[in-house]
Amino acid sequence: QNAIIRALPAVETLGSVTTICSDKTGTLTKNEMSLVAWVTSNARYKVDTDSTERSNKNFARDDTYMAERADHTKMMKTRDLLKAGPGVSTHDRFGKKEQDFPYTMRGSVIDRNLASDHGKKATEAATKDESGEPDNFPVGAGESPELSFFRQGLAGGVLCSKCTLGKDGGREGEIGNPTELSILRASYWGGVEVNEMKDASPIIAEVPFSSEYKFMATVHNPTAENDGEGKDDKLIIHVKGAPDRMIPLCNKQFKAGMLNETEDVDRDYWIEQIAVLSSHGLRCLALLRGEIDKSAVNEGDQLGPEFVQDKGEWLTIVGVCAIMDPPRPECVDAVSEANGAGVRVAMITGDHKDTALAIGCMLGLVDEKHSSAITGPELDAMGDEEIKGAVQKYNVFARASPQNKIRIVKALQSQGEVCGMTGDGVNDAPALKAADMGVAMGKEGTDVAREASKMILADDNFATIVVAVREGRVVWDNLRKVLLVNTPINNAQGMSVLFGLVCGLPDTPLTAIQVLYCNLICAVTLGFVTAVEPAEDGIMNVPPRRVGKRLIGRYLFLRIALGTVTLVACTVGSTFWARSLYMDGATEEDDHYKDTVLPLMRSQASNTLTFGACAVTMSARFSYNSAFGMRSFYGNKFAWYSLAIVAVLQVAITYIPGLNSVIFGMGPMHAEQWGIAAMFSFVVFCVMELEKGVRRSLLAKGADVGDSEYGFFDEEPTPDQDITLPKGASHLNLTTLNN
Repeated sequence: QNAIIRALPAVETLGSVTTICSDKTGTLTKNEMSLVAWVTSNARYKVDTDSTERSNKNFARDDTYMAERADHTKMMKTRDLLKAGPGVSTHDRFGKKEQDFPYTMRGSVIDRNLASDHGKKATEAATKDESGEPDNFPVGAGESPELSFFRQGLAGGVLCSKCTLGKDGGREGEIGNPTELSILRASYWGGVEVNEMKDASPIIAEVPFSSEYKFMATVHNPTAENDGEGKDDKLIIHVKGAPDRMIPLCNKQFKAGMLNETEDVDRDYWIEQIAVLSSHGLRCLALLRGEIDKSAVNEGDQLGPEFVQDKGEWLTIVGVCAIMDPPRPECVDAVSEANGAGVRVAMITGDHKDTALAIGCMLGLVDEKHSSAITGPELDAMGDEEIKGAVQKYNVFARASPQNKIRIVKALQSQGEVCGMTGDGVNDAPALKAADMGVAMGKEGTDVAREASKMILADDNFATIVVAVREGRVVWDNLRKVLLVNTPINNAQGMSVLFGLVCGLPDTPLTAIQVLYCNLICAVTLGFVTAVEPAEDGIMNVPPRRVGKRLIGRYLFLRIALGTVTLVACTVGSTFWARSLYMDGATEEDDHYKDTVLPLMRSQASNTLTFGACAVTMSARFSYNSAFGMRSFYGNKFAWYSLAIVAVLQVAITYIPGLNSVIFGMGPMHAEQWGIAAMFSFVVFCVMELEKGVRRSLLAKGADVGDSEYGFFDEEPTPDQDITLPKGASHLNLTTLNN
């Protein structure tokens, strides 16, 4: 299951976890920057980032995809939104600041006229034709354009790049900036032969990227496939850069993203698209084209930014790439499952607040109760009591530092939460140590983080944590089931002898060797059955187990007592029944009693007790669900193996001459005795099932029938209210935060 438990007691803690604080990058997300949307002058195309087939169907028109600003930015001015948009990630994984998005729009050069607040109207106008109907050119909603559309549209992202695509479009062997690689990867999975395209149109000259002007430009000879016909006397300029820097240099836009027709650029439209995408935490990259005479540039020329900037408004915008590290699809289901199990999931990241909120929305972390996000600097400005309230109010923590992680853990614990925390870097070790369940990454994590953790994820996947929580509950559940099986059986072995004598039997219904044999065979076989029982239906639909709860609560104690009484009554009762069948007027002093009746009585007692124990086991496999029905025949093959072994051994000790009489003091049973044993076994099974039926009825009325509330023998813990940083933690300032 890809979860490695380093400390065995942590298995018990897993079943009690109430809050999981997870990193974003690589744990909740793919750790792979992906092109998620391609925006043209009249449409947006959603990209299927989970596809495993190369096809143009991976791009589908969806004008509703992130078409409106995120709620928390709807009242912001466009200019302010662009300046505050997602920038360079400051998430420090190994003490090194990641500069993974150099095309950030911070320090925007958009002037007031360009940053219009009428962009929404421009968007609505651009997506409709002259008659006011939705513009279905080149395709309608849900449809995918031909391959040539994306080959030409994304050519700027492919050719204006020094990156190398990984093997088969994957990460193995890829070289270059993750943001630029996302365009190459999307093109590849859309059906474009990326390497052939780059080989057919090599770079003649280039303007290398610089964070000062935030764009890159390359010069290429035209090809019919990439640029259309009739351009043999021109050179094609591909420009890729921060949209706010590029739009002022445009005078045209390609109509609907098609290279055969241009129109005047609609700056309001493009600025609004960028603002909308930025509000959802997406990184935006504009792709543009230009043409110059062939004589204007020679091969190998080293060009400066003035080559692009000093020509005025001369470029034509093709479209805008929206890029993000998307959530793992399995994590969306895992978060939903965790919430259904009463386990809250919080995300702690070093990313921008908008990016964190966008991912949080996709994962289902943002809801009415936890509708916003909070940043690390905001937490730093709070007092202890304010932080305790904040950790309950927010599920998304952005721009978080290692110190923030520790305080979040301690604040949650002060509120009685059992906290799990993920981490991968050296800085995360104190938080992993402080958490009730520290979870380190197996692939990307450091040795220090792994040593500080109690569990390691071999696949660095959040969904694995939820699987581990589920297994932790199964272990606890099965421990209770083992007690429910072994305790009544062990009690009945001794108490059947006691109550047999109390009720008037002149001899013990079971010999010492029979008791020892029953104890051995039931513990080895039947006890093993419930220990390996798979998860029961609904195990993730109940709240986490409370800290300090004993294994045996009042309801489990009542079940054990009921099983004990039923087994003893059936065993002793069957012994008296066998005695009445075969005495034939004899007395206890007669040889007929000692040689025939007593061995048959002990055979009856042994088989009734053992097969009654089998009935208890089959019922105990399901804590709440009825064992009547087909579910008993599936899920645990060892149950039937164990029953077969017990049955064969019981027949053997009952009928093998010498073994039955000399060793066990038993006699070969008659057919009617097997009927008695079967009847009493069924009685035991029905009594245990009836008890479950009563508990299900009480549960429907809201009663605590699962021992979830604290009882007389339970120890209710008192949370530590001190959430100050431990000594030395203030020196973990290895992550620089850009306010």
